[in-house]
Amino acid sequence: MITTIQYNSRKLKIDLSQPLDISIPIKGGKSNINAWYIGEPKIEPEVFDGDTISVAEGAAVNFNTITFNPHSHGTHTETVGHITKEKYSVNKYLKQFFFLAEVVTVAPEKLDDDYVISAKQLQFALGNKKREALVVRTMPNTRDKKSRQYSNTNWTYFQEDAIKLLVKKGIKHLLIDLPSVDREEDGGELKGHNTFWNTKGKIRKDATITELIYVANKIEDGMYMLNLQIAPFENDATPSKPILYKVID
Repeated sequence: MITTIQYNSRKLKIDLSQPLDISIPIKGGKSNINAWYIGEPKIEPEVFDGDTISVAEGAAVNFNTITFNPHSHGTHTETVGHITKEKYSVNKYLKQFFFLAEVVTVAPEKLDDDYVISAKQLQFALGNKKREALVVRTMPNTRDKKSRQYSNTNWTYFQEDAIKLLVKKGIKHLLIDLPSVDREEDGGELKGHNTFWNTKGKIRKDATITELIYVANKIEDGMYMLNLQIAPFENDATPSKPILYKVID
């Protein structure tokens, strides 16, 4: 299924039969990925008048209720509404779903007791490339990222200058394999979030951050078309399923 996309003055070919899913799904139980100090997600059949609505329990259908938090329990995409009094729904403000993206791999740098991603690293990885979306894979890149318990781990974060660089380069959609662009404990400053969405100026309402992705090692660094699929929740954040398509030479 080869298709050609007219992107500005360029024609890009992708194979729709070769999607590369970089999302982490939500599943019930403690083995699900988790962050931000809350319990695991639950996927459980409803019970009516003592009857469990599950085919395995003799019901005609399965009828599960799912309890989760998008920020804690899997790949999710968020808008500036995550950090503002005003409500900015991702379902309202994300209206385009295909973007030219670059995948880069970064080995975080040691800074005192932290590990950080710096502007220098991102400048080296991106160079002069013009992209709408950036997918950042951090090293080491092991499969336990798909079930990691991040609370109280002081995860890698982006330095403020690194986010400023991405904004300057026109990156509108940032995808990371971490729970946040900011330090786990930063006193509520959220410098990375505020800088990315320009909350002290003209807010970038249509810009998004997608967190808790997993980019398998088989996916090479380089240029892709990104299909940023979201669930239609009227909320600051929603579970999402970003899909990459390699651009064919």
